[in-house]
Amino acid sequence: MTDERLRAPATQRNRDPILAVLRQGLPKSGTVLEIASGSGEHVVHFARALPDLTFQPSDARVENLRSIAGWVASSGIPNILPPFFLDVTAESWPVTGADALICINMIHIAPWTAAEGLFRGAARILPAGAVLYLYGPYKRGGQHTAESNLAFDRQLRAQDPEWGVRDLDDVAALAKAAGFEGPVVSEMPANNLSLVFRRR
Repeated sequence: MTDERLRAPATQRNRDPILAVLRQGLPKSGTVLEIASGSGEHVVHFARALPDLTFQPSDARVENLRSIAGWVASSGIPNILPPFFLDVTAESWPVTGADALICINMIHIAPWTAAEGLFRGAARILPAGAVLYLYGPYKRGGQHTAESNLAFDRQLRAQDPEWGVRDLDDVAALAKAAGFEGPVVSEMPANNLSLVFRRR
């Protein structure tokens, strides 16, 4: 049988610092929707550590959905639902409700319309007080926080002019317009940030 599991080296470095932030913000029970689950390694790690939560992975790429399914099957962890296709820019999502939403390393590797769709969709499905968690590199006050982030931004924009490291102020404004408070910001490894928004 072909192993379709993908491996993202950064996951090994950031999964425990992310988990530490999630422990503080996620509810004790309920369903957590993960947007752009990528390889699926994160959701398996989080679900194993937080067995009272049910995790719903999703992605917009078929190869990632196969990888997620492979990781979930090989883990044997019971509190992960089968992954499904989800395009954040769609006006309706294949899920009508969740108790929290997490999205790691997506909005800089996508057009700005994806960030807009993320908050628009989250506002539709999350109840008052629910957490929307983002992780990734961000500019602050229009400036990059490290030379490595500047280099990464240039690399992204060379691949697609619509991609790029986003400014924290722009993301916060988008969140506020969609009905979210915050963010609570935490410094993370490799010049990344954790952003925790709450639905008003």
